[in-house]
Amino acid sequence: MDIKQRVEFGAGTAAALVGAAAVSYAAIVGSTWLRYGHHPEPAADEKDALLDVFMPEYDVSERHHIGVAAPADVTFGTLMDMNLADSLVVRAIFKGREILLGAEPDDKPKAHTLVEMTKELGWVVLAEMPGHEIVMGAVTRPWEANVVFRGIPGEQFAAFNEPDYVKIVWTLCADAVSPYSSIARSETRAIATDADARRKFRWYWSRFSAGIGLIREMSMRMVKKEAERRTMNVGQ
Repeated sequence: MDIKQRVEFGAGTAAALVGAAAVSYAAIVGSTWLRYGHHPEPAADEKDALLDVFMPEYDVSERHHIGVAAPADVTFGTLMDMNLADSLVVRAIFKGREILLGAEPDDKPKAHTLVEMTKELGWVVLAEMPGHEIVMGAVTRPWEANVVFRGIPGEQFAAFNEPDYVKIVWTLCADAVSPYSSIARSETRAIATDADARRKFRWYWSRFSAGIGLIREMSMRMVKKEAERRTMNVGQ
């Protein structure tokens, strides 16, 4: 095979891969569109009474968990220290959203941890069980290119119903399995406040939920790796 044939073969292979990726993405978008509003019920060990206080009913949900060979307090501390910018994949997903929606780049310095960074963006702590769980919440219009988050106090959050908004809550939680092992958990729920917001959010969620889910999966793996590293260092 000469150089020209190799180039043509490489170009053809690349085009085929791009085409396959486009078909797969279209299938994910269509499936997510159809499933909107029909989220699976949580398993017995996934039910979260604290989260239910603020959003017992919701349009969409994302639940992720991972077993960690570390005590629950170490795992929760690692969750609180998590910095998504440490992941190249996560940074690429955020950049992709920015490009697709035509958002202006945000070059302002940001806090290092996920919790502190989201607080800077406008999220508020709705509830907290020290060493075990934190619940964050905000209302927003996620379909806007340069999204703005508006914090609503915990005592007002459940009743908030201003039109053209999406209410979002998410948690970080560590459940003890034994003195030496735990489960790291993250759950996100969202609900639109009216029919128009639901239409726009359904369009947004169908396009971007795959990336959102991947971020959650990546974050759980990051927490597992770091919590187990911390535990090993303590034991040395």
